[in-house]
Amino acid sequence: MKSSELRTAFLKYFESQGHAIVESSSLVPHDDPTLLFTNAGMNQFKDLFLGREKRDYTRAATAQRCVRAGGKHNDLENVGYTARHHTFFEMLGNFSFGDYFKREAITFAWTFLTEVLQLPKERLCVTIYENDDEAFEIWNKEMGVPAEDIIRIGDNKGAPYASDNFWTMGDTGPCGPCSEIFYDHGEHIWGGRPGTPEEDGDRWIEIWNNVFMQYNRHADGTMEPLPKPSVDTGMGLERIAAVVQGVHSNYEIDLFQHILNAASELLGGVATTESSLRVIADHIRSSAFLIADGVIPSNDGRGYTLRRIIRRACRHGHKLGANDAFFYKLVPALIEAMGDAANIIDANKVMAALKKEEEQFARTLDKGMKILEDDIAALQGKVIPGKTVFTLYDTYGFPVDLTADIARERDLTIDEEGYEKCMEEQRERARAASNFGADYSSKGLQLDGETEFTGYFGNVNDSDAIKGLFVGGEAVDAITAGTKAVIVLEKTPFYAESGGQAGDTGILKTVSGEFRVLDTKKESGNHLHTGEVISGSLKVGEEVSAVVDADKRTDTARNHSATHLAHEALRRVLGEHVQQKGSLVNSDRLRFDFSHGEGMTDAEIKAVEQMVNEQIRANTEVGTHVTDMDTAANMGAMMLFGEKYGDSVRVLSMGTEGFSVELCGGTHVERTGDIGQFVIVSEGGIAAGVRRIEAITGQAAQDWLAENDNRLQEVGDLVKGNRDNVIDKVKGLVARNRELEKEIQQLKQKLASAAGSDMASSAVDVNGVKLLSTKLDGVDPKSIRDLVDQLKQKLGSGVVMLATEVDGKITLAAGVTNDLTGKVKAGDLLKMVAEQVGGKGGGRPDFAQGGGTDAAALPAALASVEVWLAERV
Repeated sequence: MKSSELRTAFLKYFESQGHAIVESSSLVPHDDPTLLFTNAGMNQFKDLFLGREKRDYTRAATAQRCVRAGGKHNDLENVGYTARHHTFFEMLGNFSFGDYFKREAITFAWTFLTEVLQLPKERLCVTIYENDDEAFEIWNKEMGVPAEDIIRIGDNKGAPYASDNFWTMGDTGPCGPCSEIFYDHGEHIWGGRPGTPEEDGDRWIEIWNNVFMQYNRHADGTMEPLPKPSVDTGMGLERIAAVVQGVHSNYEIDLFQHILNAASELLGGVATTESSLRVIADHIRSSAFLIADGVIPSNDGRGYTLRRIIRRACRHGHKLGANDAFFYKLVPALIEAMGDAANIIDANKVMAALKKEEEQFARTLDKGMKILEDDIAALQGKVIPGKTVFTLYDTYGFPVDLTADIARERDLTIDEEGYEKCMEEQRERARAASNFGADYSSKGLQLDGETEFTGYFGNVNDSDAIKGLFVGGEAVDAITAGTKAVIVLEKTPFYAESGGQAGDTGILKTVSGEFRVLDTKKESGNHLHTGEVISGSLKVGEEVSAVVDADKRTDTARNHSATHLAHEALRRVLGEHVQQKGSLVNSDRLRFDFSHGEGMTDAEIKAVEQMVNEQIRANTEVGTHVTDMDTAANMGAMMLFGEKYGDSVRVLSMGTEGFSVELCGGTHVERTGDIGQFVIVSEGGIAAGVRRIEAITGQAAQDWLAENDNRLQEVGDLVKGNRDNVIDKVKGLVARNRELEKEIQQLKQKLASAAGSDMASSAVDVNGVKLLSTKLDGVDPKSIRDLVDQLKQKLGSGVVMLATEVDGKITLAAGVTNDLTGKVKAGDLLKMVAEQVGGKGGGRPDFAQGGGTDAAALPAALASVEVWLAERV
């Protein structure tokens, strides 16, 4: 039975048992910052198990695509060394949401395995959680499994519920006891049953896991009973395919064999049993499907894990002799192997992303490997130094687990502690570089409590108290006119720089003095008002009125709200892979960095602009809601993986039908119409896989559009046109300019040809070979190649060395007639001359071209050609 037939048989069986067949969800868990990737079939049903969501079915079955390559469930390091570990796999699962429980789940599993697939019962055994007597009774009394084939597994990991038979999705969330089914691959394979000292062998393999969802585990470890006990099961398609197809290793099943054969062909016939080839076959599955689901290689979060996978595969290809990009070429074979389950809509896009990452890594792979090989050769022990591991990561793009993988092959280990120390030193340097120099707590008074922020409710505090004054990092009691200082208040309407939004500016006033706030930042919960005393004096404890620059605050709010709308518009226009990678919002403009593998087209930029402006014109109210994380998730708030959120979060929603819902602590407009206008003024790349847009709003956008209109009119005046026909006028000028350039080039070629006729007569004889070595004045460098060909024809047999110099840049060209290339190579001649003038070049035996920068050395270099030629003919 083929893997595709197994997948279909599973789904059809459970459909016949009243289960709804649900499509596999994305590998990127939406609105769940606790998960790196979808790692189990139940992920998409999490809210159903928690009772937060209801659907029109209470039992379901899926064939879920999963990736385990980071976080709690990380199989990356084992791939290539075992028969069953994968970064990507398909999990067949059936689920009950308060419908059926243990009895039915066990019955379904046993029936499918022993009746539908007809696996021999004597080759199966089961495990249960140590005190799950209910499950024991069902297996023993109702399914007829002998008591000796039912194995109890307890808390053998030093903590309550830390058992192989107590399943958890993560540190928090749905969990419960489980019952696993194992298959015996035979006595010829070493290993023992679960619970025995030999359980890590490959003889007994888990093929099915029934999880009985009974609890919701909270962060403090408490177990809350779920509203309705439920069932989550999983059976790896690859494992059960190996059993049914009568093979021991997952890599021997049809799904992998097709990819392995394709990889072998690409790499010159490498044996399909090579562990490196198996790594490649596994990694193309996870890499391609992650990219198809919107992940792109990057240096953080999901993108970094994808980069690790791709680069690990590339390194193994390099190990097998690959000299060029090959990995991306496996995508068609993957699609063929997966059949209807491939679900890769745009294969070309996936291949382009893989090829780009592969080529980027290839540029540093050889250099990095040389560094590693040199260090290994000089190694005194068995541990690769942490500094080497860090250098390979920081300079050559080697993820630490890739270096560990190479070390493992050499029977070595890496100094992880030393590596982490180097990483921390780099972080410290980064933090020091970004320190704004107003550390009031390092030298001065330690302040209790935090500044209360009142800026959501207005721009002014009429009465407040000065909590602390700091000059040059030292706490002081008073400051006077002209002093640059930092003021800390008990409460403030000034927004402190965070979340990409710039800090507020404004005025602080007391009865005795006035302070201009030039920036506001936050440290240790306190708002630091940085600026200068412009009159009088201020003291600690004095009452102060705080007034934010209202115009700047309003313009900043416009840009910040527009950033949220732009983020959602980018996702809708470019795809859900778009994720925020950074932002900066101030009163002048907004800057938004996002993940995307290629430059935006003009049409895409216009589509984003149009979508944002539609939301602005709708003039909907901007809503804010302070709530807990779970409620925010239910509201559909966008959450960034890797971000740390507190118990209480602020949800900002704007646009029609919940167009944009994000977590945000910044200041915003009251209605979308307050933004006025949104215009993207630039788009470009700032790093591999990261793009940046800059945009303006409100009056700035109106001014920018008006200025562009004025420029258009100026261009129209210059070409004797107007706004209606300026494009046609400019096109006409460009076409005419091209015609003139062609005419000029033709004239230059004629002049060069005429000059060539004169030069041919000045060739000298060198041991019977004609040589023409000269500098040309007033000749276009683009014409020099044609001139060499003309001179070779006129000489009939000979050697030509020409040079021209324009603005200090030397162009060189050498030519040798075909009858002489056995003795003299144009490339050798050119290299000899180029090296003398500080340049380089190369080419064929009959023609070579290059350049240099040392014009003063050119006469001597050309004169040396005669001596050089005489030594060779």
